[in-house]
Amino acid sequence: MDRRKDGHENADKPIRDSCRMTTDIFFQIATPDEALARLFEHLPGVPGSERIGLDAALGRVTTAPLAAPEDSPSFARSAMDGYAVRAADTYGASEGLPAFLAVDGEVPMGAAATRPVQPGTAQLIHTGGMLPPQADAVVMVEYTQPVDETSVEVLRPAAPGQHVIQAGEDLAAGDPLLPAGHQLRAQDLGVLAALGITEIVAALRPLVGVLSSGDEVVPADATPAPGQVRDVNATTLSALARQAGADVRDFGVAPDVRSELERRTREALNTCDLVVISAGSSVSTRDMTAEVIGNLGTPGVLAHGIAVKPGKPTIVALADGKPVFGLPGNPVSAMVVFGLVVVPTIRRLLGTGSANEPPRRRARLARSLASQTGRIDFVPAALQLRDDELWATPVLGPSNLIATLVRASGLIRIPLDAGGLPEGAWVDVEPF
Repeated sequence: MDRRKDGHENADKPIRDSCRMTTDIFFQIATPDEALARLFEHLPGVPGSERIGLDAALGRVTTAPLAAPEDSPSFARSAMDGYAVRAADTYGASEGLPAFLAVDGEVPMGAAATRPVQPGTAQLIHTGGMLPPQADAVVMVEYTQPVDETSVEVLRPAAPGQHVIQAGEDLAAGDPLLPAGHQLRAQDLGVLAALGITEIVAALRPLVGVLSSGDEVVPADATPAPGQVRDVNATTLSALARQAGADVRDFGVAPDVRSELERRTREALNTCDLVVISAGSSVSTRDMTAEVIGNLGTPGVLAHGIAVKPGKPTIVALADGKPVFGLPGNPVSAMVVFGLVVVPTIRRLLGTGSANEPPRRRARLARSLASQTGRIDFVPAALQLRDDELWATPVLGPSNLIATLVRASGLIRIPLDAGGLPEGAWVDVEPF
């Protein structure tokens, strides 16, 4: 191909240099772990941070360990509706021979219980009410029978501590609460609120620039002409980036023109922390993407080609401290590779890691699958429960058909050099 065409006359030397660079590394295959190891050597281990309120903290990542500042709960309280009692006053009680206790009032809700429970008495208490002094148990209301307004029969004995949540039983002051690098969930925000922690220091969200390329690709809101397709990757990859905890900026669709691809890529690199380029379908377009990425900054391309299917023609690079990825144009390939190399990089920039990854599901394979040695294969699969066992049924289809993944629950991972898997074999399924 004559690279002097399409307005590249003034870019002759950089193109020749990048061609030599690309030829040296093109399809020198690395595993995903090898490619990430090369990349992570250059990435900072400590993310930037900001202080945010709990209302904005869902999905954010902690930058330092958090400990409980106080006991939770801060007082002993009832876990049931019933009567606060001295357990010894109920020993031997039964339906045939109940214990008779005098009702000495009611524990106020939302206020301190100050009146002690005297021997032979009980106080009406509700769930969450503060246990009064001298009481050491709660008898469930179901196991009592009112005699009159001032006395009650206890039909079963209570043990000390029964139906009582002790002070500090959930958390004691100083207990470890959340580790650094933890992605906050709804229940995490709840425990922070319970302890009066209304602000946290969270890792800054990395800004991911998403750029599609290809003369055949048009925006999702356009009507494709014959030979054109709507841009699937910008939507799916942006969603995956946000799901991983990043912010996203869409840089649109670049045509198969070197100067325009380079201009948009540099714009993305200048304004974002990480850049993802979804390349066109042709080999020449992928070559051009590798050349552009290779000239963005040092150290440049770290891996061109990873040992997976789908997704082999993937570029992993670092340009002056910022990760850059060139992904295949086929939607299934792009999504698989994004999960393998881009999501772990986002986690790295956030200061989190494998602890926040969804667990793999173990399932039996519903049909045999072939694979080629020397690579890791990923096959979309639907999960079904049969006779108390989880089965994975492969959902087969070309990597340019996104509907394949709509019907799937996750991806079967066929290990490197497995040479295929027989029907009934146990497999790992990585959930979407």
